[in-house]
Amino acid sequence: MPDEFEQARHRMVDAQLAARDITDVRVLDAMRRVPRHEFVDTADAIAAYGDSPLPIGYGATISQPYIVAFMAQALRLGPTDRVLDVGTGSGYAAAVLAELAAHVTTIECIQPLAARAAAVLAGYGERVDVVHGDGSMGHAPGAPYDAIGVAAAGPEVPPALVDQLAPGGRLVMPVGRRGQDLVRVTRTPDGDVTETLLAVRFVPLTGRYGV
Repeated sequence: MPDEFEQARHRMVDAQLAARDITDVRVLDAMRRVPRHEFVDTADAIAAYGDSPLPIGYGATISQPYIVAFMAQALRLGPTDRVLDVGTGSGYAAAVLAELAAHVTTIECIQPLAARAAAVLAGYGERVDVVHGDGSMGHAPGAPYDAIGVAAAGPEVPPALVDQLAPGGRLVMPVGRRGQDLVRVTRTPDGDVTETLLAVRFVPLTGRYGV
C-alpha cells in the first residue's frame, strides 16, 4: 500500500503541477519520485507537499513545488545533459534535476546547508556533486553545462554563469530587485537569446554577482 507521503506526493503532482501548466511528462514523473518530505525538517514533513515554500534555516527556503517543476521544465533537460544547480538549499531541486539529467553539480554558499544537502543526496552517488562556494561564479571545473538553474535572484544574469554554458545550453534564473522575473537565456550560434517566463519571488543571490 502506498504510504501517506507517497499519496500526498501524487496529489501534489496532480493538483499543483499537472492541473496547471507543467506538461513535461518526465518532469511530472520526477516530481512523483522525489520524496520532498525528506528535504525539510521533521517538524515540517507533514507540510512538505503543500503549495508553498518552507523555511530550511539560515534564511533559506525550499521552493514551492510548482516553481521547482516550472524551472526544471524550462531547462528542457535531456537524459545525457550535465546540469549546474546554483543555490542547493535543501537539495530538493538537485534531486529532481538528477532524475532528469546525467549529472548535477549543485553549489551552495552556506556551508551547513551544503553539508546537510550532501548527506540527503548521498543516494545519488556520483551523479550528484555538492560544492560549497560562491554560486554566482558558477563552478568552472565542471563546465561547460548543458543547463544551469539558479534558485536566487540577482540584479542581472551573472556573466560567469553564461560563460559556463555549452553551445545550445539553457540558463534559468530569477532577475530583479523588488520585482523579479524568471528568465531563460539560451546560447545559440547567433548569440544569447533571453526570454521572460514568469513573475516570481526568490531570496537574493549572494556572492560576487549578487545584490
